[in-house]
Amino acid sequence: MTSPKRPADIYMRFLQLADALRGLPSLEALDPLEERILGIVALAGQQDERLSVRDMMGKKELGAPATVHSRLTSMREKGWLTLTDTEDTRRKQVELTQEALKYFDKLSKCMVKATTTS
Repeated sequence: MTSPKRPADIYMRFLQLADALRGLPSLEALDPLEERILGIVALAGQQDERLSVRDMMGKKELGAPATVHSRLTSMREKGWLTLTDTEDTRRKQVELTQEALKYFDKLSKCMVKATTTS
């Protein structure tokens, strides 16, 4: 393969690598809304922000609260998210599992590989 000539080529290579990664047996696949939720939770964790189930359900860009709640439940069952207690036992904080963090590590490696593949 020749070296990418445009930034778009690097991004397309990353998409190919990431798609291959998603096909590997590990955690169960996510639908597009779950991918978006995963990204929101990851960014909140990176910025040391607390994110509760109620916070997630209140995000209008994710759709109806019931839909978000069902996706959070699905993602917990698939092993992507965990809920931890807060000071208020009625509120749960949404966090990534260790497996989800490993997934992001692998995606990061795909990004690096996409920029260095020649």
